[in-house]
Amino acid sequence: MRLLVALVALFAVAHAQETRLIVWGLSLGEEQQGLAAQIKEFERRNPDIKVQLLSMGAGRMNPQKLMTAIVGKAPPDVIFQDRFTIGDWASRSAFRALDDLIERDKHLKEGVRQDDYYPACWNEAVYKGKVYAVPAGTDDRALLYNRAIFREVGLDPDRPPRTWDELLEYGKKLTKRNKNGQLERIGFIPNFGNSWLYLYSWQNEGEFMSPDGRTCTINNPQTREALEFMVRVYKELGGINEIDKFQSGFLGREQDPFFVGKVAMKIDGDWVLNGIARYAPDLDFAAAPPPVPTDRYHQRGRFAGKDRFITWNGGFSYAIPAGSRNVEAAWKFVKWMAGVESALISSEAQAAYYRTKGRMYVPRFSANMRVNEAVYAQYMPKDPKFRQVVQTYIDLLPVARFRPVTFVGQRLWDEHVRAFDQAVHLVKSPEAALAESQSKVQRELDKVYSRESNPIIEWRPVLISLGLLGLFLTAYLVSRWRSHRLPRMAKQEAYYGYAFVSPWLIGFLAFTAGPMIASLMLSFCDYDVLHPARWVGLNNYALLLTEDYEFLSKAFYNAFYLAVIGIPLNMATGLAIAMLLNTGVSGMTGYRTAYYMPAIVPTIAAAVLWGWALSGDPSRGLINAAWQATLTEWFGWTPPGWFSVPEWAKPGLIVMGLWGAGGGMILWLAGLQGIPQHLYEAAEIDGASKAEVFRRITLPMLSPYVFFNLIMGTIGALQEFDRIYVLGGGQGGSGPVDSMLVPVMYLFSNAFTYFKMGYASALAWIIFAIILALTLIQFKLAPRWVHYEAEKRG
Repeated sequence: MRLLVALVALFAVAHAQETRLIVWGLSLGEEQQGLAAQIKEFERRNPDIKVQLLSMGAGRMNPQKLMTAIVGKAPPDVIFQDRFTIGDWASRSAFRALDDLIERDKHLKEGVRQDDYYPACWNEAVYKGKVYAVPAGTDDRALLYNRAIFREVGLDPDRPPRTWDELLEYGKKLTKRNKNGQLERIGFIPNFGNSWLYLYSWQNEGEFMSPDGRTCTINNPQTREALEFMVRVYKELGGINEIDKFQSGFLGREQDPFFVGKVAMKIDGDWVLNGIARYAPDLDFAAAPPPVPTDRYHQRGRFAGKDRFITWNGGFSYAIPAGSRNVEAAWKFVKWMAGVESALISSEAQAAYYRTKGRMYVPRFSANMRVNEAVYAQYMPKDPKFRQVVQTYIDLLPVARFRPVTFVGQRLWDEHVRAFDQAVHLVKSPEAALAESQSKVQRELDKVYSRESNPIIEWRPVLISLGLLGLFLTAYLVSRWRSHRLPRMAKQEAYYGYAFVSPWLIGFLAFTAGPMIASLMLSFCDYDVLHPARWVGLNNYALLLTEDYEFLSKAFYNAFYLAVIGIPLNMATGLAIAMLLNTGVSGMTGYRTAYYMPAIVPTIAAAVLWGWALSGDPSRGLINAAWQATLTEWFGWTPPGWFSVPEWAKPGLIVMGLWGAGGGMILWLAGLQGIPQHLYEAAEIDGASKAEVFRRITLPMLSPYVFFNLIMGTIGALQEFDRIYVLGGGQGGSGPVDSMLVPVMYLFSNAFTYFKMGYASALAWIIFAIILALTLIQFKLAPRWVHYEAEKRG
């Protein structure tokens, strides 16, 4: 017994001294044997530290979760974060500067030293002269091309394109169509892989921000030329809509379009090499530097030789959030994960795992040059084909560029994507699209630099005033209630009534009315959660109705489109199904259940399902496959692109909505069964036709149900969100050329992507006002056409 007590005591002491290190952004699984070996060895060397990994998005951190943890003063100890976002988080004082720790330990063997890192990797983690993260893995981009397809069309497989003109020329030759004129293989897609406008602009000596970070310069001649080139490639290879339809059918893993020959060339990162080694090891491919503008390639001087080529560098890093409870343990972990010894342990474990699977191991690049030298000295692939490709990527690392380190980094990225989207879809010229993007980013910059001029809101007096107002209203209501002379039994019943309703009432005040009042107040503020709210008056509303009017009007136009077309179709479909199911056929219960089942499928699952069914590529989308087998064969009609092209995105949402018409069918069925049978009998005696019976009896008697569905459908259309979030590309996504942008999606991206809570609150109140106005108008007009059975009897 004493021995047992002693063991329990020792266990308690050991665990009392153990530090639990919380790390976000990393996750373990069967394929992460290298990471598991690193963690295991770290814990062996530091028995007082226990590492607990939480995925939280695995690298591309969900910003809402991180912000919530920091605000709630419960941040992780270490975060594995995309380096691109470091400056944004550092500007919010969300990450701890690491300069003191780096300086203290730089002479140690395991110390972090700037000279060991590629300049692009290190500088991407620096904000306003301070280091906020230690770069971990890195990547860059090269042109990958299929040598077998080159030979098939008569191109020299040892002579890849070097200039933009050659890239377009090769792309045309490598493109192949089927007998119906549809794309069967495409030579090159400017934005397939991972290149984006950033890379093309840098290749043309363009910049996106001024050196001091105070001015957005995206609308410069070099970037315009780069975007014009991208537009030209899309035009000459079939047009963006046709390419998007083709691209919407692309799959991953062993069905990757580059692996199976659907794409002959692409600019992509080194991360694809392990995929090729796993799924297509026999693929005859090679790598070359990304082609550059023709003038740059032939220019002499500082661009002669390899320096004439430019690549784009990215990757992840380890940061320590502000408020971390275990800074020293976190710093030990970061140093270990970034070091040479740790990388070798990881590589050995991962290579051993791949050997058991019969796969080739291609190490990923580190931002630390010493790590790369040590790892590739032992684990460079033996296959000459892969060695050539890996060496190409390594040679390009010293000439890599990186995205601007700025607190508007996410907004700059999104606006650069939007400019590309509008230009290649020919909605706006490259110059107009870039000018609009530059204006929006510059506005965010100016707002932050002028933030100090706005007064900080003192919340204590406001809360006290609201509390006093609440007490006054409560006292007034109590006095009014006491003034009524009620019998003792009635008073007792009233007490019990208030007691039973109080949980709901308290919940409403705390979780509905309270947040609504807070939202109303924040709508007059500039507030980003981490900094104090500052009073800006009506500025948020003014921006929404002036400078952002185009976005707002597009969002409400899309919502009203879904309402005006979708609601009548949905109601008509539901009513038609209900009328079919309102007959005396045997087995009707089973039919009703079958039609109702789609209505209970979760919205997210339904969106994923319909994303597949309405894929623009007939080889993947069921509906387009049927279309191609019938309408294309009979009439030559090309299948629509659905969610991949602007013209079909909203119709796709409406088609998807009809699938759930069984939910409304239940209401219609109840309404049909509530119509007095004698009305139909009287109509039959009078010789009324079925159409007249439907128009003069069924519809008027169902008018209350029409009214209810109209109200709820309008509110639902203006609050559309979940399907758009899934089908539009996730956080901030709204489909091609904002074709699926809706008010709540716009609100969400401003609130939880850019953390413009005051601006989002103003938008919420505008949405609320519009919904309220439309609802009141419908109630006002209802007496003219809504008929109730009681009224008819009167």
